[in-house]
Amino acid sequence: MKTAAALLALAASASAFTTSKPAAPRTTAMEAAMDDYVGSVNLFGSEFKFDPLNLSETYSPFLPWFRESELRHGRTAMIAVVGFIATDFVRLPGEMYSFESIPKTVDAHDALLHNGPMYQLLLWIGLFDLVITAPAAVATMNGEREAGDFGQTLFAPSDPAAMKKKQESELMNGRLAMCAIGGIATQSIVTGHGFPYL
Repeated sequence: MKTAAALLALAASASAFTTSKPAAPRTTAMEAAMDDYVGSVNLFGSEFKFDPLNLSETYSPFLPWFRESELRHGRTAMIAVVGFIATDFVRLPGEMYSFESIPKTVDAHDALLHNGPMYQLLLWIGLFDLVITAPAAVATMNGEREAGDFGQTLFAPSDPAAMKKKQESELMNGRLAMCAIGGIATQSIVTGHGFPYL
């Protein structure tokens, strides 16, 4: 009863800091900036331009960098989700990676940090970023390439509408994966169990 009363008092006092004015409408500059990019849709396919901090208006020259970062983090998170779940069932050959050496996936980072393979991973990812990602980001900021486009179009659809649909799909799956990997890591630590992390 005391907890409910405290929560009710907290909610009532928080309303004192809200405004009764309606939110300011989006400016045409922000609308135009966001219209240039694929992915302004929600889960159901309707228009959804989420920018509560007005970054697209305030930092409009950095929009290509923001999109490049979103795509990179989304792609990395999609790989991380698959990798986090897969290692609960399958491991690389070798004693260092066995289920006996590392019983839980969440413990793999610390265990492999002491044995050395994590330093190699850092080296190769750093080298990739230096040789591939940095020049690509510069080219994106100069308008020489689309954000996230590395020219891998072997499986890309030739129809522009189908390609736009694939790009929207990649963005939404990447956004979901970024949330999912945080949830998977947290749930794995809290419960101490592997997949399904219950």
